Amino acid sequence: MLGDLLRQKGYRLVEFGDETDLLVLNTCSVTESAEKDCRYAVRKTLRHSPQAFVALTGCYAQTGAALLQSIPGVDLIVGTEYKMKLPDYLPAPGRLKKRPAPELQHSRTIGRDDFVLPGTAYSDSTRALLKIQDGCDFMCSFCQIPFARGRERSRVLSDVLREARDLTAAGYRELVLTGVNIGRYRHEGATLVDLLGQLEAVPGVTRIRISSIEPTTVTDDLLEHMARSSTICRYLHVPLQSGDDQILEAMNRRYSLRDFETMMERALELMPDAGFGTDLLVGFPGEDDEAFERTREAAARLPFSYFHVFSYSERPGTAAAKLDAALSPSTVQRRRQLLTELSRSKNLAFSQLHIGRRLPVLFEKGTRRGLRTGTAGNFLRVAVANERELAGTIQDVTITGIMDGLAVGALLSPASQKIRTPLAMVAL
Repeated sequence: MLGDLLRQKGYRLVEFGDETDLLVLNTCSVTESAEKDCRYAVRKTLRHSPQAFVALTGCYAQTGAALLQSIPGVDLIVGTEYKMKLPDYLPAPGRLKKRPAPELQHSRTIGRDDFVLPGTAYSDSTRALLKIQDGCDFMCSFCQIPFARGRERSRVLSDVLREARDLTAAGYRELVLTGVNIGRYRHEGATLVDLLGQLEAVPGVTRIRISSIEPTTVTDDLLEHMARSSTICRYLHVPLQSGDDQILEAMNRRYSLRDFETMMERALELMPDAGFGTDLLVGFPGEDDEAFERTREAAARLPFSYFHVFSYSERPGTAAAKLDAALSPSTVQRRRQLLTELSRSKNLAFSQLHIGRRLPVLFEKGTRRGLRTGTAGNFLRVAVANERELAGTIQDVTITGIMDGLAVGALLSPASQKIRTPLAMVAL
């Protein structure tokens, strides 16, 4: 979205790492490592472009503005409340000039009204990100997002539909709904399910994918709508975080392991071919060996195709920062490695389930090891050997094997593409 607004002001976007006159960095503060990455990106850019104007926005610009002001070379810091106005604070192209001290556009409070977004978030991908919500009221004890992004608010429904029409007109085949807590979407009585129904009616929308969604917001209404739909991808990324109920309570996660299992069972009852991803957090204060083993066992037993594994990072101002019983870095690293290896084996098993199956794949730009790659509706990563460009097209593929984290297949001939084989999903 910011890229589109900058183009409208006359800027030309270049790849990160190329020589530049302007660096706009959308920062992250979810972990200490993410904050370090932000600072490194500034230093790296100024090494090859010492006169580049540096503008920072995003979560770290909201929660760490005072620290960012002390970083040499930073010219502009824009907090969450003013993020979409960032282009207005920049000089015109050709008039950028380093400042002796950074300008700060920042407010400690973030508005709670429903919002509209200017422009359209075009990208180089064949999938388009469509933001529908921001902020969170859940107050998980380890999370800074309510401080960095504010409380829950939703995007005006008509504005979501306006951008969806823009994106489909530009040729995007898949819309990925994004936000901080998208299951809580509400605008003038319309829920996420209502929004999905209206998006499905937009001419040209071929696929709709729901991004990460909180387990307590995956309702029966949502699952039933997904099961009926031929447009919504049968895929859910639902953060579990821990398989131990005491740790979940200390995290203020609002559900038990059994609640999570019940949600997944209901989803698979309605959509046996669904794919599932999750997030796991290791090293939370008080996570003893037994608690970690319950997490590892749950992650192995539940039918996830992969999981993202994060190490606990103490975030200033959060409730968890006051807890004792911190774990040693070596213990956290070992547990993270165990779960990462388990994720790889789960992904391999998920890919193997599809051998011999036929499924539609949306292909992306470029190649990987000479192969054309894309994603199925259940987020299976697929590769085929083909000389012609397939980017932006949906092709039926027969899965024949697996390789390096990919399911490998062959394109079906036009005559055979009318035949579809149902996909069965089993618990791993």
